[in-house]
Amino acid sequence: MIKILISLTLAMIISMSLMIMCTIISKTMSMDREKMSPFECGFDPKSSARMPFSIQFFLIAVLFLIFDIEIAIIMPMMITMKTSNLMMWTMTISMFIITLTLGLYYEWKTNMLEWSK
Repeated sequence: MIKILISLTLAMIISMSLMIMCTIISKTMSMDREKMSPFECGFDPKSSARMPFSIQFFLIAVLFLIFDIEIAIIMPMMITMKTSNLMMWTMTISMFIITLTLGLYYEWKTNMLEWSK
């Protein structure tokens, strides 16, 4: 019991001393308008609230979701590879990857991935 109390006290002393040293050593924070404003993705919080978002912001968000879901689907497929029919597993994953590749090719050909138009 005493060893636990000593180790907790030592951990608290070390962490408090590190926090105090970081506060003393760090530069003073400048309280300017940009740093104190809340950050929101895709728009400037100081502008009008009724301004529409840019299409590029939504495009990046949708692409992220597509590839995030792709990873969530492919990872369990790797685990089930040993227990499933190898031919059926290969056809399923091939169709999935071909569909994603064709979608990416379509976006590329229709210039949906271009930032400036």
